[in-house]
Amino acid sequence: MRTRCWTRSAGAAPPGGSGSRPKTGSRSSPPARSARIRGRSRYQIVVERLELSGAGALLALLEARKKALAAEGLFDEARKRELPYLPETIGVVTSPTGAVIRDILHRIEDRFPRRVLVWPVTVQGAGAAEEIAAAIAGFNRLDAATPIVARGGGSLEDLWAFNEEVVVRAAAASDIPLIAAVGHETDVTLIDLAADLRAPTPTAAAEIAVPVRADLLERTHTLEHRLGASFRRLIAERRARVDGLGRGLPAARDRLTTASQRLDDWSERLARGVRGHQQLAHATGHLSADRLAQRLGQARQASDLLAVRLGRAGRAALSERAARIGTAARLLESYSYRGVLARGFAVVRDQRERPVTSAAAVKPGAGLSLEFHDGRAAARATGRPKRRKAGRDEDDGGQAPLL
Repeated sequence: MRTRCWTRSAGAAPPGGSGSRPKTGSRSSPPARSARIRGRSRYQIVVERLELSGAGALLALLEARKKALAAEGLFDEARKRELPYLPETIGVVTSPTGAVIRDILHRIEDRFPRRVLVWPVTVQGAGAAEEIAAAIAGFNRLDAATPIVARGGGSLEDLWAFNEEVVVRAAAASDIPLIAAVGHETDVTLIDLAADLRAPTPTAAAEIAVPVRADLLERTHTLEHRLGASFRRLIAERRARVDGLGRGLPAARDRLTTASQRLDDWSERLARGVRGHQQLAHATGHLSADRLAQRLGQARQASDLLAVRLGRAGRAALSERAARIGTAARLLESYSYRGVLARGFAVVRDQRERPVTSAAAVKPGAGLSLEFHDGRAAARATGRPKRRKAGRDEDDGGQAPLL
């Protein structure tokens, strides 16, 4: 029995897509039909589609495709964009039946109800990749704010549609930010690398797409309260500042009174000026050069006489002031204690520079400072003074020995 595979069917492909040509030793599980060769008693198997078999072959193909697409820059982090905050519309590309769509809708409804557009697709098997790519392109034409491409968990073969090149290129070419939520957290497909954000699960994708409405309301109320408090504080500060500036300004009535008084003063001065001008004009008509020269000479003589008298009076006053100052200086010097020191006395101070006025206040061994008229000397007390006996000669001046 022979096996025949036409060229158009020879492209080895994983489930739901096309890939490279098979190599020697590759495992396959092809769909086929039997046929009888005309004129001969022989049969042949006609392979309708050649598919690689085994997880190892799929992983090898996945790694090769990943490297090729990465070399084109489809997975670069610089291409990824931030998701819109609180989108009006959320698009979901997934199977219309199953737990995935129910979990997403339920989670969005719980967190923050939004308008959800579901684009139903086949998530595995033949034609699934083309449907997913078409759905992504369709949401771009609808300008949906945040499309989510989601599928539940499964084997590598079940998730293979999301590794197809057509799906990866559609995700990379999307003009709107895309969330990929395929399988469980441990499942990584190529669309996860090309999408703007990967969610570990479909439920997590819904949580990423919309915030919690209650949290936003609480935060809004907090910000509203803080904003109101800030406005009230600002208004109070501005009002206090205006009141302070108002207190520094004169009252309108006072300003009007001052201006009125100033106007009256100017009016009076103007009247006096007019009268003075008239008098000056009248006097100018009676003046002559001879009379002016005569009066100028008289004024000069009077000025010279006053200068002589002023000089005499000034010198006499200065002499009197100098004599009074000298007398006051001598009196002040006589009152100074330094004059007493010059006559042989001394000022005794303790270690804190306080004057010692009594011998009883001095303790034996205490340090003392003696100030004479020409300087200071240090001393130390050796004992209390002895009482003077009756009838003893008082040739010591009545002072007990201190040192």
